[in-house]
Amino acid sequence: MALNYIWIFFFLTAFVFGLVKLIFFGDTSVFTDMVASTFDMAKTGFQISLGLTGVLTLWMGIMRIGEKGGVVKIFSRLIGPFFNKLFPDLGKDHPAYGSIMMNLAANMLGLDNAATPMGLQAMKEMQATNPSKKTASNPQIMFLVLNTSGLTLIPISVMVYRAQLGAADPADIFIPILLATFFSTLAGVISVSIYQRIKLYDKVILAYLGGLTLLIVGMIAWMSTLSKDQVTLYSQVGSNVILFSTIIAFITLGVVRKINVYQTFIEGAKDGFSTAIKIIPYLVAILVAIGVFRASGALDFITSGIAWIFHSMGINTDFVDALPTALMKPLSGSGARGMMVDAMKNYGPDSFVGRVASTVQGATDTTFYILAVYFGSVGIKNTKYAVTCGLIADFTGIVAAILISYMFFH
Repeated sequence: MALNYIWIFFFLTAFVFGLVKLIFFGDTSVFTDMVASTFDMAKTGFQISLGLTGVLTLWMGIMRIGEKGGVVKIFSRLIGPFFNKLFPDLGKDHPAYGSIMMNLAANMLGLDNAATPMGLQAMKEMQATNPSKKTASNPQIMFLVLNTSGLTLIPISVMVYRAQLGAADPADIFIPILLATFFSTLAGVISVSIYQRIKLYDKVILAYLGGLTLLIVGMIAWMSTLSKDQVTLYSQVGSNVILFSTIIAFITLGVVRKINVYQTFIEGAKDGFSTAIKIIPYLVAILVAIGVFRASGALDFITSGIAWIFHSMGINTDFVDALPTALMKPLSGSGARGMMVDAMKNYGPDSFVGRVASTVQGATDTTFYILAVYFGSVGIKNTKYAVTCGLIADFTGIVAAILISYMFFH
């Protein structure tokens, strides 16, 4: 629903701006530019979607090997003790735990197709013991915020788009996204824990959160001692070593589990191909809307106003052109993706703006969409503080993404 209003807003606002420029400023080319942008962006959307087939086919195949090899179950065992402490109201043997762990593990690996069904199942199982069926329970809110914070270990979709748009190293945003999404998730967990009075000083929680925080802070502190060239080099090498090691680990797991690795890859690859084809109308729709919005001058007007505010505060404004992605992210996943593609197309995938937009895109998930789907599936009307905590996680992830991008790319 949110995307419907956003899409209409883009076209109507572009039309109003076009009329103002034509009538009051004598800009006779503005409507020509707007119409031309519809054809240009429609062509771009189709070309990007078509070009995604190869890379998306590859990664969906690799991920299917990992899924069949048991990597999701491994992650579930690793994070199980931690999440048991975050859901004290469920008790120790609640049937929802299996679905919760599988959903979060699948999300970390970028397995959206597997994560959503497991997430809906987890909501259904938690709803069975929810004393107030129209009001979100504490475990349901914690689960939703963990999903909206978007903790992702392998940001496949962002790397796929960067590859298609010609990035020299599509994976150079891997470590920045990992850092940003960690801070987003940490903020989400802390904010919900404060509302629910969960004891964050529990030794198990401290072991997980404290250990990860020390590791992340240590990494940032170490990076701050390096030159920009060294940071870029280590990021590129580290990102690609980790990603290729992941591929090898998934294949090895497949061999250990005695599955047909090649055939499993083909099964996943087929899903990747069909997914790439299915997104054509969605990508064309949002890119055309963004294109006319930009051609009318409306987008430049907004970003210039934001830049003026930050400039008057003495803050570097190089990141401002990537803000449309950040502003769209809590409302619409496809809208934010369109903004990211637009930023990379206009400024280049290897530009600072392109990299900030990519990092922001991978830092959090879409709060309002997830809330509508997950809570709507079980008939919950009163979401209590779920939106507040989800937006806290979003804001933290976006700010972290911008600051980390300055550290790595500026």
